[in-house]
Amino acid sequence: MMIILGDSLHNFGDGLAIGAAFSLSIAAGLSTSIAVLCHEIPHELGDLAVLIKQGIRLRTALLMNMMCACSAFLGLWVGIPLGQTETVREWIFAAVAGMFLYVGLVDMLPMLHQYDGKSNKVTVAILQNIGFLAGIGIILVIALYEDAIKLSL
Repeated sequence: MMIILGDSLHNFGDGLAIGAAFSLSIAAGLSTSIAVLCHEIPHELGDLAVLIKQGIRLRTALLMNMMCACSAFLGLWVGIPLGQTETVREWIFAAVAGMFLYVGLVDMLPMLHQYDGKSNKVTVAILQNIGFLAGIGIILVIALYEDAIKLSL
């Protein structure tokens, strides 16, 4: 199944980014891990829904999702040593950032345009824009204040 292969490659990329970030610093690794977690929860729930809709039992679908998630650990183990070199680390971050943009723009954005006719169109549009602006705000705050954040680890 293509969704399993695609999800495994995607999770491997997530692990690469986390490993490269941890090779930079613990704070960078933790912030990248949190960002990936926030990204992965809805992504994995969506994958689970697709698998169930294809007729796969819940238990089997959960097992398949867990197996795909294990590829992130492989990416982590590869990303930590590769991330020791600044040039390689920058390429890893660029590739994973592109992957995040791709998933957001190609996979998720078209879903925003689907309308079921049951909800008020204006309310749906307002909620979508609030979510979009909240995401921009969170990223902006992190970008502006990441150097000021001190973790005593």
